[in-house]
Amino acid sequence: MTTLTTLAPHQAKERLHELTVIDVRTPGEYAGGHIPGALNIPLDQLDRALPEIRGAAERGEVLVVCASGARSENACRKLAEQGVHTATLAGGTGAWAAQGQELDRPVACDVKAVWSMDRQVRLTAGSLVLLGLALGEFVHPAFRLLSAGVAAGLVFSAVSNTCGMAALLAKLPHNRPATADLDATLARLRGL
Repeated sequence: MTTLTTLAPHQAKERLHELTVIDVRTPGEYAGGHIPGALNIPLDQLDRALPEIRGAAERGEVLVVCASGARSENACRKLAEQGVHTATLAGGTGAWAAQGQELDRPVACDVKAVWSMDRQVRLTAGSLVLLGLALGEFVHPAFRLLSAGVAAGLVFSAVSNTCGMAALLAKLPHNRPATADLDATLARLRGL
């Protein structure tokens, strides 16, 4: 098993000029605020971007970031399996911002800022739990199983450090990258 390299926000800040930063959040989350100079390659597009990321890693160090660090850790592991060494930002952009570091927020951007993925998951999970309880109370008690299923999914998510609901939500149109945007990002990555 590969050891995961993690940089604290202050370490990343000191070395930002020498790092290639890849943000694996959805384009909407990225547009809501990202580390200066970060390139957006959503986690579900990592395989497509592998040659460009490999090239960047051969030229210098690559830092992978997300909102909290969980998706970037998964991305680093996935890249390590392909022989590409990268580092992750401890605590993600949330920790970066909490330590007073600036986030770039594009003024004019084709992608509208959306809620962070963890916020979307909390809204969806909470809504499903409430729906299950309400339907269980007013329609049929068996609907309470919906709430139990969501609770079990949340427990599994915490134990496995994965999130199936986030993977599903990432496929929604407002969370998916436009092909042209990813192509432009990959071209920039090749040119670094």
